[in-house]
Amino acid sequence: MATQPNAYQARINGHPATLSELSALAFAGFAHFTAMQVRHSKIKGLDLHLDRLRKASLEFFGRAPSDEKLRFYIKTAIEEGKEDQSLTVTVFSPAGEFTANSMNVEPAVLVRTGAPSDGPKGPLRLNTVNHERPLAAIKHVGEAGKTYYLHQAIRQGFDDAAFVDSHGCLSEATIWNLVFWDNGTVIWPKATMLKGTMMGIIQRQLKRLDIPQRHEAITFERLGELSGAAVMNSWTPGIPVTAFASKVITEAEAFINLLHKAYEAEPANFP
Repeated sequence: MATQPNAYQARINGHPATLSELSALAFAGFAHFTAMQVRHSKIKGLDLHLDRLRKASLEFFGRAPSDEKLRFYIKTAIEEGKEDQSLTVTVFSPAGEFTANSMNVEPAVLVRTGAPSDGPKGPLRLNTVNHERPLAAIKHVGEAGKTYYLHQAIRQGFDDAAFVDSHGCLSEATIWNLVFWDNGTVIWPKATMLKGTMMGIIQRQLKRLDIPQRHEAITFERLGELSGAAVMNSWTPGIPVTAFASKVITEAEAFINLLHKAYEAEPANFP
């Protein structure tokens, strides 16, 4: 009988993780990760994911797993799983946290897979909160604030939350990058934030398509002048946003279609 692909895996350094290994990671907060969607056993923007993991590992641990090693771990999980799945790569210190022993060690790699996701359909209405993520340029674990502000937004009748920095500018949302539309030009927030891999994909494909784009500080006053807004992450290149707190913004179908067109133009590859 043929072996059925496993939709849910947890592998550490390429091998199936044991219960004791996973138990040690259950509450570990000193780690970073990247999340991706696998379709037909291929990934878009793998170079961006590898670049993210390399830079964050050097920042956290002083050294990084090689790209070749990471590709092998990802490839193994894809070959052992289903053609369509979600896949997360987490890099952590085997020495744990809250100790000097976690410095300058060879980091370990956890690869988890699960059911594929395309995210919510939208449109979304976002509450706004004054919040700046610590180490915002790194996609790290242990950020209770993101879930906390999501729950607070839902209790207040919104779908999710967006963050406003100390300069009064929109930066990002809980698990999303923000992007705006200004009558034919794509606007990216000028703020300290995580640059998502989807954001990187869309930026380079918009450049290839000769679509104008720029970075700009987005204040509440500026919102009233824009013609569209969206969120994006590894699930999706664009979900329309129709409100930031009490500020209503037009749902721009052409803008959303453009973001999806840009994503479709990105080639997918097997690791």
